[in-house]
Amino acid sequence: MATLFADTDPGETSSGEATVASVSAKVAAQDAEIAFASPQQPNPHLAKVVGFAKGLVAPTIGILAFLMMWAVLAPQVDTSLGALPGPVEVAEQGAGLFDEWSAAKDAEAQFYADQDARNQAAIAAGNPAGVREFEYAGPPTFLDQIVTSLETVALGFVLATLVAVPIGLAAGLSPTFNAAINPLIQIMKPVSPLAWLPIVTMVISAMITNADPLLPKAFVISALVVMLCSLWPTLINTAVGTASIDKDLLNVGRVLKLGWFAKLTRLVLPASLPYIFTGMRLSLGVGWMVLIAAEMLAQNPGLGKFVWDEFQNGSSQSLARIMFAVVVIGFIGFALDRVMMALQAMVSKNRTV
Repeated sequence: MATLFADTDPGETSSGEATVASVSAKVAAQDAEIAFASPQQPNPHLAKVVGFAKGLVAPTIGILAFLMMWAVLAPQVDTSLGALPGPVEVAEQGAGLFDEWSAAKDAEAQFYADQDARNQAAIAAGNPAGVREFEYAGPPTFLDQIVTSLETVALGFVLATLVAVPIGLAAGLSPTFNAAINPLIQIMKPVSPLAWLPIVTMVISAMITNADPLLPKAFVISALVVMLCSLWPTLINTAVGTASIDKDLLNVGRVLKLGWFAKLTRLVLPASLPYIFTGMRLSLGVGWMVLIAAEMLAQNPGLGKFVWDEFQNGSSQSLARIMFAVVVIGFIGFALDRVMMALQAMVSKNRTV
């Protein structure tokens, strides 16, 4: 062992150690360069937040630019009711309408509280015949009229869907039936709601003769006008979607000897649902636009009647209230469209055919 260590040259030992140290240093430097050069894995949640924020930049700039132009140009426009109100005045009237709704709700609660107190006093006095139950009959507020408009368009949209989808399915499955009704569709589709309204009004007035109907006449008239003007997009899209079904799929149904109901529910409807929902989305947008004109002329409580009443009122606040109603109508229409888009995406994603 002593001879072995004695034969080893100290210079060679130090040179080998230096070589090893040099190689280790190079390897460490290369690892550091690789670590520095290799990008870190991005956080998917952070990427979504950043993408969403970037997507909001352009719309925010556009909205702010519009509000600035509105605020600058509005005072320069003179009307019979004064200068055109700007964004601040319109927002103030919106807050005032909310305060009116809150005060009306307090008055309604006080009305029922007083009524309950009178009834309890009559019962305590041994006079049960003196108990009276009345409905609060205060004027509808702006928020109440929003609810009424949503109910009206919902009824008209449901009726339009119930009429349009079966006819569209039949037209898509039968070229003969499609050729028969296509001229009627092309003629009836562009008819204005203002033309439908007198006809619907006379028909409904002749059919509903009860003094206390289940639904008010004006409500039914507005809903039917919405139905007649909004069913065409759903009908056309349903027919197109049904006609574009893969013929091999229908041949499979014939091979399996499926009945017409089974073929309709298992093959035709699942394949046509994306087209149907596209038509329903368009129909809902048309129905919401038609509703305002229908409520104005039918005098059905709703946003249309609110706009008309404010126009007839002619006060200094009427123009700002009308403009606030226009903004609300736009936001509600946008929200309804987003809801239908979400339903359409859900159906398109989860369809089985």
